[in-house]
Amino acid sequence: MLRVNDLTYRIGDRLILDGASFSVPDRARVGLVGRNGAGKTTLFKAILGDLPVDARAVSLPKGMRIGAVAQEAPAGPETLHAVVLAADTERARLMAEAEGADGLRRAEIETRLVDIGAHSAPARAAAILHGLGFDAAAQGRPCSDFSGGWRMRVALAAVLFSEPDLLLLDEPTNYLDIEGTLWLYDYLETYPRTAIIISHDRDLLDTSVDHILHLDRGKLTIYRGGYTSFARQFAEKRALQAKAKAKQDAERAHLQSFVDRFKAKATKARQAQSRMKRLAKMEPIAGLTEDDVPVIHLPSPEKPLSPPIVAMERVQAGYPDRIVLAGLNLSLAPDDRVALLGANGNGKSTFCKLIGGRLAPLSGEVKRSSKMEVAYFAQHQLDELRPAESAYAHVRTLMPDVPEARARAATARLGFGAAKADTPVEKLSGGEKARLLMGLAAFHGPHLLILDEPTNHLDIESRQALVEAINDYEGAVILVSHDRFLVEACADRLWLVSDGTVKTFDGDMDDYRRLVLAGPEREEKAADSSGGRQAEARRAGVERRAALAPLRRKLEGIEARIAKLTAAIAKIDAALEDGTAFRENAAKAGEIARMRAEAASALAAAEDEWLTVSTEIEAA
Repeated sequence: MLRVNDLTYRIGDRLILDGASFSVPDRARVGLVGRNGAGKTTLFKAILGDLPVDARAVSLPKGMRIGAVAQEAPAGPETLHAVVLAADTERARLMAEAEGADGLRRAEIETRLVDIGAHSAPARAAAILHGLGFDAAAQGRPCSDFSGGWRMRVALAAVLFSEPDLLLLDEPTNYLDIEGTLWLYDYLETYPRTAIIISHDRDLLDTSVDHILHLDRGKLTIYRGGYTSFARQFAEKRALQAKAKAKQDAERAHLQSFVDRFKAKATKARQAQSRMKRLAKMEPIAGLTEDDVPVIHLPSPEKPLSPPIVAMERVQAGYPDRIVLAGLNLSLAPDDRVALLGANGNGKSTFCKLIGGRLAPLSGEVKRSSKMEVAYFAQHQLDELRPAESAYAHVRTLMPDVPEARARAATARLGFGAAKADTPVEKLSGGEKARLLMGLAAFHGPHLLILDEPTNHLDIESRQALVEAINDYEGAVILVSHDRFLVEACADRLWLVSDGTVKTFDGDMDDYRRLVLAGPEREEKAADSSGGRQAEARRAGVERRAALAPLRRKLEGIEARIAKLTAAIAKIDAALEDGTAFRENAAKAGEIARMRAEAASALAAAEDEWLTVSTEIEAA
């Protein structure tokens, strides 16, 4: 069993881990969660022994093998299959020794090889590589043939194959497509040893782990169950803590009031002293500090376009030296929500460029609305941000002729208020850069928003903010993501990119998961253009947004009314505090007081109405 006891670690003046303690049961699969920058990776380094911490703070069973994905992705001439097999160092050592051994030693080696399943290892390594997206031909190629992202998959395959006693994975889905992610969910769900996984993928945290380890303000707390169970338990804990703090604050105020009143009186001095001692012994209950939820703002187009905004007939797409996609007969409505499925390398990025107008068709016809504006976000575009310039400077480039106050207000709407607006991009976190780039891409209210892996670098709260932003956005969305939670929360239609074409997938994400895990023959049965449940889902999504539109407009009207009433009450209060009205005209002062009472009553009614409409929207 892994035990961490009173672990403290600082970086400069910043306290990262503050007396953190927890224990992990044997064979538990634990999801490690916390806000970006909370110290999750630091905790991993402490467990691995890569940080100078008190040796007594981390207790591991003797001989426990710990495995983590290598920082350096393999890039040599060895084949992918050979690299993965070599990760089992005991097997590699025994296999090498067996070549020169004889007699009793050879028998001992062979017995041990059987015990560790050495002879079935090549098949197991091949299965893991296949699950992570490498076909048989790719497995026989050297690592140097692949890009950094694909080599990181090989590093992940190697550590999974070695089956360490304690498996440490830090955001393992970041380099995977949705097919690899779904396979990893299934693999981790049955992992036979102990695993701790840092992840912001809610679906992984609900399907593949049985404990949640929460890192918050340097403290660690372990909860039984998946993320949904943790979220409920944590909310209940916060509610109880808030109630206990309110009760304690009231008691402290009562005791202090008695002390202040009677400590100078001889007849009450002893009682006052008793209450002072009680106050001193009362352990303060920590106040609850809400983390700021990052804002993601995706402005809707000012005027909707007539459908379809894009229509394809017998289209071929690709590049001068090769055709990537063919037989495309698809259309996109102004408020469609489409998620693209399919393994990396099947042509999803090519299709995004085609539908967004960045790539001309090789043949066939693509009809686009002449007034359509397209916004495109992809992770590789983070390099397009100017490192030395701030978020405000980037926004200012898009609004060169407006007053500074207006440009700063627009920057704040992207989630960069006064504290962050002037911070150079090079000093922002990965999540902050992604939110900035997304906000800049959609700055002018596009009709079509293409999001290619938007959740990389975003924590769970930011992903929830993205879900809300996409669902509030009124244009069309093309979504490429390995985050199943995001796909299910936002997409009304699924299109499958496979076998050199793009067709409607007739099914939901559970159907697609079963298809991915079924094996390599799945592609032939995957595409179905009949519509079916996807057409129903699309209609339901359109109807849902149509039903919500008047409620949202009503809510905006109520908010404007609340703002006006609040401003009016503030002016009335200023007049009453001045006192001049009372001295010069008592009747006028009475009238002002009556007006304030009416405004306060109207404000209370408006706030009640706002709460009712908000509840209706949330329920819808």
